[in-house]
Amino acid sequence: MIKPHGADALTPLFVYDSEKHHALAKEAESLPSLLINSAAAGNAVMLGAGYFTPLKGFMNLADAVSVCEKMQTTDGLFWPTPVLNMTDNVAAIGDAKRIALRDPNVEGNPVLAVMDIEAIEEASDAQIDAMSEQVYGTTDPEHPGVKTFKSLGKTVLSGPIEVLNFSYFQQDFPDTFRTAVEIRNEIQEHGWNKVVAFQTRNPMHRAHEELCRMAQKAVNADGILIHMLLGKLKPGDIPAPVRDASIRKMVELYFPPNTVMITGYGFDMLYAGPREALLHAVFRQNCGCTHFIVGRDHAGVGDYYGAFDAQTIFDTPIVAESLLIEVFRADHTAWSKKLNQVVMMRDAPDHTKEDFVLLSGTKVREMLGQGIAPPPEFTRPECAKILMDHYQNS
Repeated sequence: MIKPHGADALTPLFVYDSEKHHALAKEAESLPSLLINSAAAGNAVMLGAGYFTPLKGFMNLADAVSVCEKMQTTDGLFWPTPVLNMTDNVAAIGDAKRIALRDPNVEGNPVLAVMDIEAIEEASDAQIDAMSEQVYGTTDPEHPGVKTFKSLGKTVLSGPIEVLNFSYFQQDFPDTFRTAVEIRNEIQEHGWNKVVAFQTRNPMHRAHEELCRMAQKAVNADGILIHMLLGKLKPGDIPAPVRDASIRKMVELYFPPNTVMITGYGFDMLYAGPREALLHAVFRQNCGCTHFIVGRDHAGVGDYYGAFDAQTIFDTPIVAESLLIEVFRADHTAWSKKLNQVVMMRDAPDHTKEDFVLLSGTKVREMLGQGIAPPPEFTRPECAKILMDHYQNS
């Protein structure tokens, strides 16, 4: 099986030993506590679940700056985006060296993790701007990722953590949320050697469905991992429970049994385009996947990134040297009226735009909101019904 990134085995930071877990939870109640933001909570969940192997906790400022500048920590580990615990108020923890991190996304703010503080540092405005530019390609405050990043505070708390739970993800998505450990185990149980991963923060239309099939066939994969983001999105994006239901219906009706794993991970969307595509590749390798689909404008938003920037970044020498997972590079995929099937546009050079069934996201949302199903060449009718119900009831 493919090795995890930078390690021989996964290093999940969740405390699995029940005695240690109980003792840590008891200790946490007596520690000074910090209510962290959703971005830090997502990082803690990913660290706990083994997705961020081999990291041991939150990065210090030097590592964060190095990751943003060179995609490497100061000790040379390839990593594409900073993994930070940033805040604007450390008064509550004083000079404590061990603190409880409280979850902002669960009622009552239970303890999510316990952290040993190695450093508390202040990031300058210039450093915040530089990190924004390097990770998001812009400092535009209208960019949703930049907007979030610049709202987190400038105080950087670094150090190792021990994770006590997986926030709301395990409870709200019991059939879908999986740790990297669980996904690796399930891949082994299936006896799969080659696994192609598909990332989604949206419902899957016919083009996505066929893209998974194309990739599976092209790399001769034993199975497909559909791996959906379950955390926070920008306003207007489809909520995770609706996406989950729609994707499950598609797989149930249109894929052979035991060829697809439907899973999700607990993280907020960054909208960091190429850098986020690299992060997606890192933690899919940690899941045990051998191949990863990167499509047009992967993890993008608006017009901030070029259509294929998230593919060409994988040609950067440090990326090619560091990752074992292979990328399946996809073009825009749509239904061809000429061929009566879904094709990648690059494979149909004799087609004009009018030869494809193309609908904008805005148009699709309008149709669904009016109770009009998009054409079956665009969306499976059974999936369209789930989406229409959501739009008409929201």
